[in-house]
Amino acid sequence: MADLSINIAGIKSPNPFWLASGPPTNTGYQVQRAFEAGWGGAVWKTLGDPVINTSSRFAAIGFNGQRVAGFNNIELITDRPLEENLKEIYETKKKYPNHAIIASLMVEPEREKWHEIVKRVEDIGVDGYELNFGCPHGMAERGMGAASGQVPELVEKQTYWTKEAASKPVIVKLTPNITDITVTAEAAVRGGADSISMINTINSLAGVDIHTWNTIPHVGNKGAHGGYCGPAVKPIALNMVGECARRQNINIPISGIGGVSNWQDAVEFMLMGSTSVQVCTAAMHHGFRIVEDMIDGLNHYLDDKGIASVMDLVGKTVPKYSNWGDLDLNYKVVAQIDNDTCINCNKCHIACEDTSHQCIDMLKDDNGKNILQVREEDCVGCNLCAIVCPVDGAIEMVEVDSKFPPMSWNERQAAISMKGSNVDLVK
Repeated sequence: MADLSINIAGIKSPNPFWLASGPPTNTGYQVQRAFEAGWGGAVWKTLGDPVINTSSRFAAIGFNGQRVAGFNNIELITDRPLEENLKEIYETKKKYPNHAIIASLMVEPEREKWHEIVKRVEDIGVDGYELNFGCPHGMAERGMGAASGQVPELVEKQTYWTKEAASKPVIVKLTPNITDITVTAEAAVRGGADSISMINTINSLAGVDIHTWNTIPHVGNKGAHGGYCGPAVKPIALNMVGECARRQNINIPISGIGGVSNWQDAVEFMLMGSTSVQVCTAAMHHGFRIVEDMIDGLNHYLDDKGIASVMDLVGKTVPKYSNWGDLDLNYKVVAQIDNDTCINCNKCHIACEDTSHQCIDMLKDDNGKNILQVREEDCVGCNLCAIVCPVDGAIEMVEVDSKFPPMSWNERQAAISMKGSNVDLVK
């Protein structure tokens, strides 16, 4: 059995599965239940001056019969007194000394405020801090959360102020509501961050009730934008993790967040550079015991791969992640249809004919059976037919020889510049 324990910036936990700061980590009772179920760590719901939350506050997006494909909330940080939270954190850490407890913090962007809250939390046994620079609603309107997280100078300053007072590792949680997340990640590094975590929730409105015309959710017939999370945001989160992981000047560990729902998602995040993975929506949807399948699945995966430690996964895909201009323009794949498996639904033909490159022909074989055939010379390898096909294995994307040597757009432009002419170097 593989070693699932991790060490992220000096914070150790028995496995990489952490609960993200949010409703599941609101109380000691909940975090202790989570640790009993098998979670390796928890980021306590954000501490600061207690707020008043609204009713209602959650909404979800379903898709194609799947509930909670995306999740929206307008909930803010803790609405419980700081003293209660500190007492429960202390008791929980004492009971579960080998599990990671991270205190999420959010205060106004003032040096004294950060020093004050760190000093109050410092002695209760937390393993580290996560600075919440990501909350996109409510707190942002008060100059905190994403309002700070969108300003690199404030990210750097507040990280530095925290590091002045903290003796434990500091993780900076970044907002995705920004043009380039690497800019604020670099600011966190300059401020002395030991790690970064991403992503926090994305600005969103879950929907509008077309009968009442109220937003979803609404509070007394009025609504506001909230934070979007859940499986739907995973591609966005993976990209942002990868963009930071491949930057040499962002050379600190990453805790990945955003749509992690199973062990496969966790592996993807770790391959893209995450050391720990944080989960919130999936736990809210299915309960804490989902971690059992996550742990079992990850164990079996590592054993099947012959990998001794889960830490050996971290960042293995990052060297394969580059810019579009570095991709080989002469690499070629084409679609091939297995007509023994095909059910003749014709979705691939319709998709190709209407919205792609019109390279799938409807024919009849020698026995008069309807078949589909790809004209490989016209196929651009876009993958659309394989994506819309409802039958696994009916369409395969196969690599073929383009008869041209590998060449990227950047290499092509450099060659043209050297030759001083528009040489046709790509088929």
